[in-house]
Amino acid sequence: MEINLGILACVSAGLSVTMATLVIVDFVSYASSRYKERYIKEAAVELDDVLLQMPAGKIFDVSLACAALGAFLGIVILCISGSNWSWAKTIFVGVIGAGITFPAPRLILKHLKKQRLLRFNEQLEDALSSMSSALKAGFSINQAIEVVAAENRKPISIEFRLLVQEIRLGVPLDEALQKMVDRLESQDFELVATAIITARQTGGELTLILERLASVIRERMRISGRLRALTAQGKLQAYLIGAMPFLLMFAMSYIAPDMMSAFLHSILGVLVIIGAILLVAAGFFIIRKITTIDI
Repeated sequence: MEINLGILACVSAGLSVTMATLVIVDFVSYASSRYKERYIKEAAVELDDVLLQMPAGKIFDVSLACAALGAFLGIVILCISGSNWSWAKTIFVGVIGAGITFPAPRLILKHLKKQRLLRFNEQLEDALSSMSSALKAGFSINQAIEVVAAENRKPISIEFRLLVQEIRLGVPLDEALQKMVDRLESQDFELVATAIITARQTGGELTLILERLASVIRERMRISGRLRALTAQGKLQAYLIGAMPFLLMFAMSYIAPDMMSAFLHSILGVLVIIGAILLVAAGFFIIRKITTIDI
């Protein structure tokens, strides 16, 4: 009877563990699929912003490849360092390496979008001057836009070509300008679009308005360049402060491997390291927020 009860208890425990495992696997699968869908949707928007013809799912695959490469390189560096090998230390280093490198493709896309927007804003002043000269020569606003689109200056000529194509397909100019504003997310071009739409509705002198806007954008670009120069040191400090704890941890693994081993082999040590990483990340983003000034 006791043997039957023991067998029943083992079977019940096994079924409980199996059911719990199935629930956890199902939850992880659901959460990962939802995250993948959201990741692909956001990546598709970022690809459209930089006009890259690439399936959004490829970005997710590249992110996974970067995470695997980061984990592999972290484990290789751990082995080369000659410190005491352990499964806990290997898993910890692999997870850190994968977590750092996984968002790399998305960060590159955001950097490309930022650089593209910066170049667009720099070229917008000359584009407004060209449009103003075309209007003075007797061209219509549509023809003035086509003048900018015909110029071979990327990325502004590409964006104006898209605008011209929408107008030729029958989209009203006001709606096409608003779509371009939503696509670019440029405050300078939003001013231009608002000025053109308002001038068309009220009958204002568009030539004079474009010249004044070119002057305003020129002054904003000058102030933006000055601010970037003044805040460059603070941004560099943010990167140095963010990297210093990790460099110190790597150096301490050489100098005092026993102390680092004690950190990685105890729950308290791992919690301290995780807390330090969170505090460093918070400090990094606070410094970035302070040194980011909107005009």
